[in-house]
Amino acid sequence: MLTKKNLETDRYKSDEMEHLLDVHDITFRTDVMPEDPEHIRQLVAVTGFFSDEEVKVAGELAEEHLKTGPQSGYFFLFAEQYGRMVGYACYGPVPMTESSFDLYWIAVHPDRMRHGVGRRILLECEKRIQETGGSRIYVETSSRSQYASTRAFYEDMGYRKEAVLENFYRQTDSKVIFVKSLETALQ
Repeated sequence: MLTKKNLETDRYKSDEMEHLLDVHDITFRTDVMPEDPEHIRQLVAVTGFFSDEEVKVAGELAEEHLKTGPQSGYFFLFAEQYGRMVGYACYGPVPMTESSFDLYWIAVHPDRMRHGVGRRILLECEKRIQETGGSRIYVETSSRSQYASTRAFYEDMGYRKEAVLENFYRQTDSKVIFVKSLETALQ
């Protein structure tokens, strides 16, 4: 249940997850601010998981949302703690589908990893996607060993490995596609 909603800023505090480790005072916002593209680039870069090109694209999606709003097809959820962005996600409906969504990005600051922040962000995204009529979420990630914890995270969160596209990104780096059905997961 979403509680403590500030209608002016669309900020939420989710009391149901307060038991997770030492994550306190996490607030969520969905509004994209002019400074967010640069903050996203910094956050994505500091994780050490992404190439320079990927860092650039992460910021560009927020810039596109700033220019065109919801018509961009990119929606954001920012997790803040004590006024600082500690994680974010970008998601959107899959064009030409009835109710499928892609989770394009989810990133957590390294000093907040393994503290439940990513879990809270993903659960909040799932809730918001379902509230807008979404029923399935697709996530793509790399098969590289660096992403083993990422793949385990999705599996722990109830995502099923749907497909592996061999050598997709480059030789020996396959695309792993996960899916979660929200119709049964959030009931």
